[in-house]
Amino acid sequence: MPTERGAPFRRPPAILFDLDGTLVDSIELIVAAAMNAFASRPGPSPTEAEIRNTIGRPLPTTFGPWLVDDDDLPFLVAKYREFQLEHHDRLTNAYAGIVDAVATLHAAGSPMAIVTSKVGFMAERALVHTGLASYMSVIVASDSTTKHKPDPEPVQVALHRLGVDAGEALFVGDSPYDMLAGCAAGVASVGVAWGAFREDTLLEAGARVVLKRPADLPSYVSGLG
Repeated sequence: MPTERGAPFRRPPAILFDLDGTLVDSIELIVAAAMNAFASRPGPSPTEAEIRNTIGRPLPTTFGPWLVDDDDLPFLVAKYREFQLEHHDRLTNAYAGIVDAVATLHAAGSPMAIVTSKVGFMAERALVHTGLASYMSVIVASDSTTKHKPDPEPVQVALHRLGVDAGEALFVGDSPYDMLAGCAAGVASVGVAWGAFREDTLLEAGARVVLKRPADLPSYVSGLG
């Protein structure tokens, strides 16, 4: 059983979801798009492991350590998008069991939102492609805020748009940036073990629990009532 800390909820909580690595399996797409972008020009480039460690951050933050001049970032982002758009549908899928889990939570009365470091139009495309779009009332993407995870601002914006207080919500994600952002906003952070980061990394970042599989999510939430 997962290690848990935190108080129960009095009613079905609002649930804020990270997207990549939490609802949709797009990690290989992210890594391949980034590596392809850096391979398109001479100069310093990250390893695949270094890219994986930045999953959950906006592209300017991810690419920052390897930029060579002011023109490098727009070039790399353009190459990243080119690869991403070409291969998106082939390399983006809902994790097994996640659509059923989200549908169950929706039926139980939990309002839901996306809080992602992905740009908005790509987040919408992923949600539509995987059949999750109809369950999400709000999308807070990287172009929705001036600050980004692990800063609490994206979480706070999602709470405001849903009309709920921090104490009435969970933030479900696969990265330490998700856990830190949720905790900083006063939201209970729930880690998932099927994404890009290890369980111990999520617990160290403040996760109150780390769930092992998507099917565990509805039962965990219902147990908080």
